[in-house]
Amino acid sequence: MKIRFGVGLGAGPEASPAELSHLVDRLEAAGIDSLWFSELVYTDAVDPFVGMAYALARTTKLKVGTSVMILPGRHPVLVAKQLASLAALAPKRVLPVFGLRSAIPAERDVFVVPDGQRAAVFDESLRLLNAALTSQESDFSGDFFTATSMAVGPRPAKPLDIWLGGSAPAAFRRIGRLADGWLGSFLTPDEARRGRELIESAAAEAGRAIEPDHFGINVAVAENGLSDEVLAAIHGRRPDVDPTELIADGWPRLHRMIDGYVAAGLTKFVVRPTGGGSTDEFIDRFAAELLPREN
Repeated sequence: MKIRFGVGLGAGPEASPAELSHLVDRLEAAGIDSLWFSELVYTDAVDPFVGMAYALARTTKLKVGTSVMILPGRHPVLVAKQLASLAALAPKRVLPVFGLRSAIPAERDVFVVPDGQRAAVFDESLRLLNAALTSQESDFSGDFFTATSMAVGPRPAKPLDIWLGGSAPAAFRRIGRLADGWLGSFLTPDEARRGRELIESAAAEAGRAIEPDHFGINVAVAENGLSDEVLAAIHGRRPDVDPTELIADGWPRLHRMIDGYVAAGLTKFVVRPTGGGSTDEFIDRFAAELLPREN
């Protein structure tokens, strides 16, 4: 199975319009596999679709992904058109990952769905998204969406893989039933192993199979120590787990975490910096530490 490492963007200055061009050029020159854009509406971070298009236009090898983008609250046919356009412009370099809702409470109202129906809308959105990307002049009628004579183009020669985030049992069942891969976050290696097993079980129950190398994880590395602010933020997301189990305090610790995730059956890693430091220094260290681990 192919082990790959990409760089994840949060809300730091490297994700801003002023810094993005330099980051993209450095990643391409260093031979780094991929760049991942987070959906952060109320920050200076570039919108994921805009960022992906910009990065693809500046490069010839770098892959781009979303980590993660919210699907419920968007019309799936329009999302399919955007993905199909990107995939036609940059074949085999577009890696969409979608989620149920924003992790930031203040941004959740931006993605409007009927009250109490977000999970149902997500399921139907995924079915419609896949239908729009693969069908030719077909109709779709569901509880939330209707589309007539869908003919989204240009159609990719190979259907795009749609990955999902999430770490709840319902998310694992959804991935098994409807998605092509999983990108987790804020999970220990043991938890990630259990998530992979639940996804594979749900896929088998649905008469499907997830490819063995379609399991990944977001992980952060702190090059200058774990600040109280970072530890508090992680504790807010996972109060039941020691934050030092979820974030790497330095590169040696990151390698040990990666070893654990690989043993758990994960092979795709989105690594983001935290705690300051320059973009150039991070990319140089990333390339030196992680590119030798790819196969």
